[in-house]
Amino acid sequence: MTDGPLIVQSDKTLLLEVDHEQAAECRRAIAPFAELERSPEHVHTYRVTPLGLWNARAAGHDAEQVVDALLKYSRYAVPHALLVDIAETMDRYGRLQLTNDPAHGLVLRSTDKAVLEEVLRSPKIAPMIGVRLDDDAVIIHPGERGHLKQVLLKLGWPAEDLAGYVDGEAHPIALREDGWAMRPYQREAVEGFWHGGSGVVVLPCGAGKTIVGAAAMAQAQATTLILVTNTVAARQWRHELLKRTTLTDDEIGEYSGAKKEIRPVTIATYQVMTTRRKGIYAHLELFDEHDWGLILYDEVHLLPAPIFRFTADIQSRRRLGLTATLVREDGREGDVFSLIGPKRYDAPWKDIEAQGYIAPADCVEVRVTLTDHERLLYATAEPEDRYRLAATTETKTKVIEALAARHVGDQLLVIGQYLDQLDDLGERLGAPVIKGETPVKERERLFDAFRAGTITTLVVSKVANFSVDLPEASVAIQVSGSFGSRQEEAQRLGRLLRPKHDGRTARFYAVVARDTLDQDYAAHRQRFLAEQGYAYRIINADDVLAGDEI
Repeated sequence: MTDGPLIVQSDKTLLLEVDHEQAAECRRAIAPFAELERSPEHVHTYRVTPLGLWNARAAGHDAEQVVDALLKYSRYAVPHALLVDIAETMDRYGRLQLTNDPAHGLVLRSTDKAVLEEVLRSPKIAPMIGVRLDDDAVIIHPGERGHLKQVLLKLGWPAEDLAGYVDGEAHPIALREDGWAMRPYQREAVEGFWHGGSGVVVLPCGAGKTIVGAAAMAQAQATTLILVTNTVAARQWRHELLKRTTLTDDEIGEYSGAKKEIRPVTIATYQVMTTRRKGIYAHLELFDEHDWGLILYDEVHLLPAPIFRFTADIQSRRRLGLTATLVREDGREGDVFSLIGPKRYDAPWKDIEAQGYIAPADCVEVRVTLTDHERLLYATAEPEDRYRLAATTETKTKVIEALAARHVGDQLLVIGQYLDQLDDLGERLGAPVIKGETPVKERERLFDAFRAGTITTLVVSKVANFSVDLPEASVAIQVSGSFGSRQEEAQRLGRLLRPKHDGRTARFYAVVARDTLDQDYAAHRQRFLAEQGYAYRIINADDVLAGDEI
């Protein structure tokens, strides 16, 4: 027995003592293969899953490294059966390999005949296979490359895709690097992606994912399709590519609700790509009609279902997913693994912060006690109305006003999801409101004014969760969210993490109604950030209203 910070249990849960002196070191060691499930004050619960282990394996970690991490930090003897299970689970990755045979095309090969026999007997696999070549190999219909990987993952035998990629139409792209240089972790991320051929790079908001994308394009030297969350994000990508690469304005097209330009580098929104007319996704042809050398998915954790379906058909193209968190509340992380590729690079947020590339952040949960009248309204409401009631109470609004008053002069974002609440807060705070119906030009004007400091407070809906670069934002007040969305919490904190010119610590407030669904959802939302090493201080709203030091 040692005095380590970790308790490893036979049900594949890991209990991490948060206050232990080795807790941060241990968290970094287990992050590549374990997912945080619960994060109360003193002990965080992680779980080891097959997908987590396969992601680690694809990123270059082997079972020995995983086992060593558990043995090094565990307080008690690690259950032997768990260690065996980890080794056997990780060994499943790569026993099936997709390769490109010069004579036969796409072939599924196995280093284990019994595994191949097992999967070939699956009714879901049968329609995808062609002629059996020998005991260890079978021809696969070329169009089934993605679907096959999805099914094999569900069967517990993830295939290693070594079939290679078409180069696509060549197009010269180079990084400028005049007045700036790529950071070491950005170079490592591009190398990890390029070596693997396709996959996902996970970096904190503000850590320069766009630069990783630009560097991957320079590596590919080919026409590129970039998929983004909205038109504002598309314009920011264009701006960054013009600034960081040798691409000219004429070489970059925008494919959105407003424009339908197809150029050597085309930036398209998820929304326009998934627009249906008479049941047909007409714009998805953009994937297939052009000889793209690289397809880049910004905010890949938001990938809509129709894009997933089409991604299954373009497995011969190099694909790069960029995100701050691979967490998907719909549980489709396995589809990202199969169809975009495994996680190729992941940098813990606190590591990037320690290097000075993102701002430190102080996370504060402000707990509000509802009045008797508000509590009665909440208790007697229909279940589907309770969260909205708790999130938008007048008592909460007064606390938000008091917090905003404390930060007059700071670059402040007030973030929520209920539009009537946001309109009311905009009026009370004398601040512009940006929401879905705000025209793109007006959004860009307000964001530019905020960046310039002529506007110091913005009230924003979830349209500002993603791909909006507001480097000087130093304070955010979260008033309501998409229920228990962990990735939304990460993105909202990410609005503050661009380094400040004066080195200030960012302040992220989550205003939460005590003893309600709002509090339950807040606990769930905070899990991902806890996994990254951020701790929420909990304070009482009464202290804020009384003007006490917080």
